[in-house]
Amino acid sequence: MSDALPLQTPAPGSLSAAHPILWADPQRGQRFTQWLAATAAAQGLQADSLRLASADASFRRYFRIDAAAGSRIIMDAPPDRENCQPFVKVAQLMHSAGLHAPEVLAWDEPNGFMLLTDLGGQTMMQVIDKTNPQANLPLYLQAVDALITWQLASKPDVLPPYDEALLRRELELFPDWYLVQHKGLVIDDAMRFTLDNTFEQIIATNLAQPSVFVHRDFMPRNLMAPTVPGAPLGLLDFQDAVYGPITYDIASLMRDAFLSWDEDFCLDVTVRYWDKARKAGLPVGDDFGEFYRGVEWMGLQRHLKVAGIFARLTLRDGKPQYLADTPRFIHYIRSTCARYRELKPLLRLVDKAEGIVEPDIFGFGRQA
Repeated sequence: MSDALPLQTPAPGSLSAAHPILWADPQRGQRFTQWLAATAAAQGLQADSLRLASADASFRRYFRIDAAAGSRIIMDAPPDRENCQPFVKVAQLMHSAGLHAPEVLAWDEPNGFMLLTDLGGQTMMQVIDKTNPQANLPLYLQAVDALITWQLASKPDVLPPYDEALLRRELELFPDWYLVQHKGLVIDDAMRFTLDNTFEQIIATNLAQPSVFVHRDFMPRNLMAPTVPGAPLGLLDFQDAVYGPITYDIASLMRDAFLSWDEDFCLDVTVRYWDKARKAGLPVGDDFGEFYRGVEWMGLQRHLKVAGIFARLTLRDGKPQYLADTPRFIHYIRSTCARYRELKPLLRLVDKAEGIVEPDIFGFGRQA
């Protein structure tokens, strides 16, 4: 889950007075300076142009630097906190599929420094017109095309499986971090029964979907806007990719962590994805209604997980800005639960946690 963040821990040490880069660990800063000097000579980089590009929800941060062949991106990923091997592997898979993903130009694996091609300075989120959904349809259709290309490249036993254990572990983030740690609730036997029973249904429904390559965070903040007309969208933040339900990435795209659209626009893009995917030979089935049900149930799993992650980012990692988007997820969760009879017990649990009291329409006007 990526997001541009201010640096949290000021510390001494920087590479230039014009563009200071702060290091919590001065020794790591020295190792970076040494790596950059050697890499700049080999790659034609202008070391004094280094500046912060962004940080994200993990422990990674990104710098931008000028080069003879254009700007480049440097990833700073402390190896004791971040494993860059999946990033490199998935980047290679995406390039092989013909997708526009960063190319790894240099990598100091022991120290976690990586030089990448620069996909541009604006995400899809930054160029979206939030007031006019239809104005964004061309961008979303580009995202759909990229997603289908990614899924068509799928092969089993290449990426980690999105299996029952992972789905269950993600779902448990909701009671562990959102309900208990954030809301301060005690999970009693009745609540635990509701959670266990509902989680079993969600897991079974999602595992019944055909498996493909899953980006796992396919949304406008992780898609780079085309730098020139007609160019493809760039893909970022794919290091957690897995082999799992085909419904996951389209649910991520249309039920965004940081942006909400009305259902008509979500349906429009989703049905266009389904039609293109079906014609491309992807296993999305011939019944859109059944496919859309799968998208909603997959989205529910993601929303429960992300609500837990956002609470954890706030309470454990000191990044409170994420909880500002929690009402969006509660709305997603409640809307999906209200649509399906099997999910009504979870709806009542969430309403209790949120202090939501639905009106008793049958008791309206009743005399005591």
